[in-house]
Amino acid sequence: MAVRLIDSLATTAAMEKLFCDESVLQAMLDFEAALARTEARLGIIPQSAADTIAKSAEAKNFDSAALARAALRAGTPGIPLVKALTERVRAIDAGAAGYVHWGATSQDVADTGLVLLLKQAQLVLESDLARLEQALERLSEQRSHTVMLGRTLMQAAPPVTFGLKAAGWLAAIRRSHAHLQSSFADALVLQFGGAVGTLAALGDQGLATARALAEDLGIGCPDAPWHTHRDRLAVLVCALGVLTGTLGKMARDISLLMQNEIGEVAEPGGEGRGGSSTMPHKRNPIGSTVTLAAANRVPGLVSSFLSGMIQENERGVGGWQAEWPTMSAIVQSAGLAVASMAEVAEGLTVDAEKMRANIAATNGVVFAERAMILLGKALGRDVAHRVLEEATRRSVAQRRHLAEVLAEMPEVTDHLAAASIRSLEDSEQYLGVADTLRKQLLAGNPQRTSKTKRK
Repeated sequence: MAVRLIDSLATTAAMEKLFCDESVLQAMLDFEAALARTEARLGIIPQSAADTIAKSAEAKNFDSAALARAALRAGTPGIPLVKALTERVRAIDAGAAGYVHWGATSQDVADTGLVLLLKQAQLVLESDLARLEQALERLSEQRSHTVMLGRTLMQAAPPVTFGLKAAGWLAAIRRSHAHLQSSFADALVLQFGGAVGTLAALGDQGLATARALAEDLGIGCPDAPWHTHRDRLAVLVCALGVLTGTLGKMARDISLLMQNEIGEVAEPGGEGRGGSSTMPHKRNPIGSTVTLAAANRVPGLVSSFLSGMIQENERGVGGWQAEWPTMSAIVQSAGLAVASMAEVAEGLTVDAEKMRANIAATNGVVFAERAMILLGKALGRDVAHRVLEEATRRSVAQRRHLAEVLAEMPEVTDHLAAASIRSLEDSEQYLGVADTLRKQLLAGNPQRTSKTKRK
């Protein structure tokens, strides 16, 4: 992984390779080669010129560091790239050099290059999302009846199942995934408009060239060039932000459940993973840590991208020039979060005994709601609530089980049978429709009461 130390917690090997200088440069050169091939097929430029241009358009033939320095002076990487490519072609065929970049503009190169990188990024994300979703579905099925404390406002609450919790993570990730796929479908389109987006340099062959060029590159062809209309990319950026936040929620839950005093789950370990430089006993939630770091970082980047949408007239100044590093950081952060949580889900250890022990450690006070509902049928909810408040106060103060305290209160025993009181702390009897909900989440088709059904 040839990544800078400063970025070591912000990307993966696959994403770093995708956004490295050689890959970015090749994406732009792919545009130039495809443009030449397309124009040769349409008879706009000689086939011999197209062959020479395509042969020359290989990243290994160029000095990416020199191009980066020149881009800073030119205000776009497209200008120095076209100049360098033209010189490379001229060294082989002077006549062909005059057909490099025919009818295009520098932003066409940069934007389409970015789209081609995003197309590759989608493949990486899809692969890791598939791993993550499969692992969570497996966890949910395996732990469908593993009972654990529910927790509200960071406090112990009535029981849930780990299977339902995993299904909740999975359903949210699937929703984010669906939005992401739709956003990619809209965003992966050609940018080709020439100087002001009219393709005037190509005369009446502009549209035919655009359609054929998009087909050659394997991306969509929009109705018109979008130099200053960044909405498609913005929607994609937002979808990546939501996905990263969704993964952050899962990471937060897991990191909390890994606390020593809770100890209900553990991330996978391994050589060099999760240790401490000073505390040998530690097993830190590393996958969750880097995912939470990404989830903290991405919202600001999304905001930065959205701020740059307000671009001037036919070609903007400063807006789209800001996008490359922002988009790169967002995609790499999202990719890191997906890959990290896939690894976590695939190797997550669940301690069912500790989960039950944590329920037992509450001395049954988490079942106060259940007792209140049962008692409320006779006393009314408000009176029952006051009775249970007093009972839970005694339970906590005396460190006794709630059922024991209730069995000594006449206002309770007058209305609840001894067997009902003894069974109050049976977790399996107070899970409601948890498993039905879990199954609906896994199926991706929760029961809905639609207007049509009500009619």
